[in-house]
Amino acid sequence: MSGPTKTMTVLTCAALVLTTAYTVALGSSGWLWFGLVLLVVSTIGMAAADSSAPPPPPPRPPASTS
Repeated sequence: MSGPTKTMTVLTCAALVLTTAYTVALGSSGWLWFGLVLLVVSTIGMAAADSSAPPPPPPRPPASTS
């Protein structure tokens, strides 16, 4: 997983915790859960796209100056 994918995963988990806490404290909000579902789906899509990307080519050896 690349850096941006890890960051989005952490933010998605934080949003899940905050949405759950909001629901427990103040009651359910359909729009809040809908937004969370969209965030989860986009995170899954980002992770799937990141895992299917081919690895970068190996670095070239330094050129000789002879």
